[in-house]
Amino acid sequence: MNSTAKLAAYYEKKQQLGASLQYRSDTPIRLLKDTSNLFRDRKPMDGPGLNVKNFNRVIRVAPEEGFVEVEGMTSYVDLTRECLKSGVMPTVVPQLKSITVGGAVSGIGIESSSFKYGLVHETLQELDILLADGTTLTCTPKNEHQRLFFGFPNSYGTLGYALKLKIKVIPVKPYVRVTHIHHHDVAAYFADIDNKCSQDIDFIDGVIFGPGEYFLTIGEFTDSAPYSSDYSFKNIYYRSVRERESDYLKVEDYIWRWDTDWFWCSQYIFAQNPIVRRLLGPKRLNSITYTKIMRWNRRYNIAHNLNLLFGLHSEAVIQDVEIPLALCPNFLDFYFNTIRFTPVWVCPIQPLDNNAKFPLYPMDPDTLYVNFGFWNVIKSQKKMAPAHYNRLLEQKVSEFGGMKSLYSDAYYSPEQFWNIYNKDEYSQLKNRYDPKGQFKDLYAKCVQHG
Repeated sequence: MNSTAKLAAYYEKKQQLGASLQYRSDTPIRLLKDTSNLFRDRKPMDGPGLNVKNFNRVIRVAPEEGFVEVEGMTSYVDLTRECLKSGVMPTVVPQLKSITVGGAVSGIGIESSSFKYGLVHETLQELDILLADGTTLTCTPKNEHQRLFFGFPNSYGTLGYALKLKIKVIPVKPYVRVTHIHHHDVAAYFADIDNKCSQDIDFIDGVIFGPGEYFLTIGEFTDSAPYSSDYSFKNIYYRSVRERESDYLKVEDYIWRWDTDWFWCSQYIFAQNPIVRRLLGPKRLNSITYTKIMRWNRRYNIAHNLNLLFGLHSEAVIQDVEIPLALCPNFLDFYFNTIRFTPVWVCPIQPLDNNAKFPLYPMDPDTLYVNFGFWNVIKSQKKMAPAHYNRLLEQKVSEFGGMKSLYSDAYYSPEQFWNIYNKDEYSQLKNRYDPKGQFKDLYAKCVQHG
């Protein structure tokens, strides 16, 4: 099917979906889909969900014009595959294959190109948003719906759903050469991040294995390579960061280098054991499998109940936070004295000039931030207050002028939450675009597990 036919099919699906919403004008609306990369519990859905599963096509890749037009439920693995056929990739590709384009824009998406292109929503040029009344609005940074365009990121489906998006793409080369730099001193580590972010390179991220083990990884496109490493089955990418000074990966393998082992979280289901790994096979070694297992575990509280059986109290701390570069050593000092578990993923973000216009996730466009990602469970024989460590983290991130993603559990009071995520602007957007409140309120959805 060519792009003209795909676009015609999109308009037909959009019309049918909009008409279905007009018959339930007072019914709460929730998205119906097979996968989710949210790591917070949600209340069971009452009534039928809004089925947008078939909005999953790449409509057009336009390498000469520098964009791709894609439907909102398209996964990044499908989007990236189509883009690479034309010698381009989305400017920012989140690390996990199952993340959808619409999800990354309505939430927060990041990767090792974010020091150059910002967060996923900053690569957005246009989007069609389905409102609760069945209307679809085409929003751009300059048209009459610009306020919704800039207010959509970090709204998590509480203002509407992204049905079609136009996002920026960049040319790629066949390979990525990676260089792993080991720092022993924390101040030198973040100074090097600052320095590297001003250089003409393509990718930057890093891994902290513990105090004194600070690794920075630089990625650069290259036309040829003496070899290419494969981290899709037997070999484990994050281990190579410690073991090698340089490496070469095919561009697609670089993009999905973290997906095979869900960064390093596959170890929690024993998938890094060679025998278990062979039994799973390469088709099951991916974030989609691990997410299903995680949800199964949370549904039945298996790990929690096992910990109690052995006299242990546990708290999951699954979070991503952005901290201004100048305060990163202070944040790590707090981290290693409270949360402690490693590895920790590190990824610098330099917001673009227009980032100040994204009011629900405000970041200073003149500041270089560093994202810290850490995902594990703290176990102790001492029983702490509920969400003890997560609340400490939220407090410290606010003290440092940072931001915390809302894909995972949050424990803010309403006052704390809206002071960070801009209650005035959100309320005005909500009153204008969802006046009947058919979509959940952002606080209710992200903190109260609505």
